[in-house]
Amino acid sequence: MSSAVNRPVHVPVMPREVIQWLRIQPGQTVMDGTLGAAGHSRLILKALNGTGRLIGFDRDPMMLAYAEQNLRQEPLSDSIQLSLIHASYAESRERLAERSIAGVDRILLDLGLSSDQLSDQGRGFGFDAGGPLDMRFDISRGRPASELLAKTSQEELTSIFETYGEEPASRQIAAEIVRRRQTGQLISTAEQLEEVILSTLRHSRDGSGRNPATKVFQALRIAVNQELDHVERMFDEVLPAILNPGGIVVVLTFHSLEDRIVKNAFKGLQGWQILTKTPVEASPAEIRLNPRSRSAKLRAAQKHSVP
Repeated sequence: MSSAVNRPVHVPVMPREVIQWLRIQPGQTVMDGTLGAAGHSRLILKALNGTGRLIGFDRDPMMLAYAEQNLRQEPLSDSIQLSLIHASYAESRERLAERSIAGVDRILLDLGLSSDQLSDQGRGFGFDAGGPLDMRFDISRGRPASELLAKTSQEELTSIFETYGEEPASRQIAAEIVRRRQTGQLISTAEQLEEVILSTLRHSRDGSGRNPATKVFQALRIAVNQELDHVERMFDEVLPAILNPGGIVVVLTFHSLEDRIVKNAFKGLQGWQILTKTPVEASPAEIRLNPRSRSAKLRAAQKHSVP
């Protein structure tokens, strides 16, 4: 695909802290469940120091192409096995079994949206890039955001914006979307959705502060990709099954809904040790250099070894 030949722009969040908490040893099998452009995975390969296995998962074919481009920049040791898999981390149990991999020693889940996805003009993830309002990580599955807006009831839209975006004006925005579609004004682009939100809230983009449309865009993306369902399935069913005894999982979250699921899941896992008593946050220096890191929270836990 044409976008894959471009240079990735995403900067990995808390790279030093991620590697610190993963505690990688040469020879281990490490899973990057949210590969993205492989910014973290390049550091994982360095930590493996020439021996071991890296398995990367991503739902987005564009990001897999970026990752392969990034990881192939440096020659890999013959003692390193690299597998890049087009699938959700929530499907990793089945995908690992297909490759006769019984378990992994380390798992990283970076649940944030990549800057490369936000800048993709073909899917409408962000209002800055604009474009068709699709928002699917994998355009071969599910229905695009424009279809969801065209067919979902006002009550359901309100619930999506409230639950996934914590948007105070959810009811008014949902009502305006339904009112417009009743007059034939279907919302098919990111620019159109932003205009509906801004006009409903009686805001304009003045270049200062957070765009008022941010919460609705976030909510819609989460709903389209069923993101929280994937997080819950991972922690309820998949993670306990695939992480080897003594293994460590590190998770980066970027909003309260995901962080709450991870926090509660760690507390509910029997025979696990929570390594981060409070979530680790980005340093002021990193936030200055990479503003999207300001909302990140890192949590880590270790599965106890078999007695």
